Amino acid sequence: MVNDIDIAKQEGEVSARIEEIKSRLGDSLLILGHQYQRSQIIDLSDYIGDSYALAAKAAATRSARSIVFCGVAFMADSAEILRNPDQAVYHPNSAAGCPMADMADIEDVEIAFDQVARRAKGRVIPVVYMNSSAEVKAFCGRHGGLVCTSSNADGAMRWAYTQGEVVLFMPDEHLATNTADNLGIAQESRTIYDPSEDDGGEDFRVGPETELVQWRGYCHVHTHFTTEHIDRARTADPDCLVVVHPECPRAVVARADVVGSTTRIVKAVDDAADGRTVVVGTEINLVERLAKTHAGRKRVLPLDRSLCPNMFRISLSNLCQSLEDLDSDTFRVRVAPDVVRDARTALERMLAIS
Repeated sequence: MVNDIDIAKQEGEVSARIEEIKSRLGDSLLILGHQYQRSQIIDLSDYIGDSYALAAKAAATRSARSIVFCGVAFMADSAEILRNPDQAVYHPNSAAGCPMADMADIEDVEIAFDQVARRAKGRVIPVVYMNSSAEVKAFCGRHGGLVCTSSNADGAMRWAYTQGEVVLFMPDEHLATNTADNLGIAQESRTIYDPSEDDGGEDFRVGPETELVQWRGYCHVHTHFTTEHIDRARTADPDCLVVVHPECPRAVVARADVVGSTTRIVKAVDDAADGRTVVVGTEINLVERLAKTHAGRKRVLPLDRSLCPNMFRISLSNLCQSLEDLDSDTFRVRVAPDVVRDARTALERMLAIS
């Protein structure tokens, strides 16, 4: 029977092997760790951040020839799209996908865009969240649209309205709602497209007044949080600072003190006054790491415990395996050249407005 001591010993041996490979390969190897990764992966990562920042960092690090992305699949795909010709991107576990990205299948997107374009008054501009497949990003690039992150969704949507009259926002319904609220888009000008329902579902209506079509998709990590969780936090400490991600439902966002991307959440915790209690509504691995970082100076607590099991699929073992197998295609990320071209166009449009 394996006990905790045995597990710790095994993990220590695997970590030592990873450190050995890193030392041998030097600057030619770059390990990227998303903020939601378990602490053992973060400790071995060369750079830590959100999905787009890591992909951009990889492309900017010209000395790196092998880029190992510890995150979910769409993140590794984004690094592949942005990489330099002499770089190769690897993903330690192909089973680590993103359910929200999968909610916007390219075939469904093509059908939805056609339906909206036929019914809408004016040009339709697709805007896709970074949490999406390379194929959907490429679709947006081909149809005059762009990619956005949770930190620049407002700017991306504003830009889209300079190009057309109607925005199709995919795949996160809640980020779309919270962005539309920020921009003052009227409720009667919005509609929901549900790809799981015939003809977009009963709530899908497009008419002359329609300005925004929101895709029915979500992140289960952030839709887990409720206003009851906030009430509980404020009852325990009325002066606490509540910080949440914009993928949370509108009611939760409305009750929070700070709303922002993963990077913004980290900054809000860092900037909070010593002695303050900060209650954070995002993935538990990040919250626990922030709590450890600020221990003794401020209290960092989870709004509730919400784990991303797909991020958790990246383990020390498969990270080590990917590093030992860089000479083969087993862990190599591949995206078709035409998809890379069009997806890069959508990403470059985002950069141009940022």
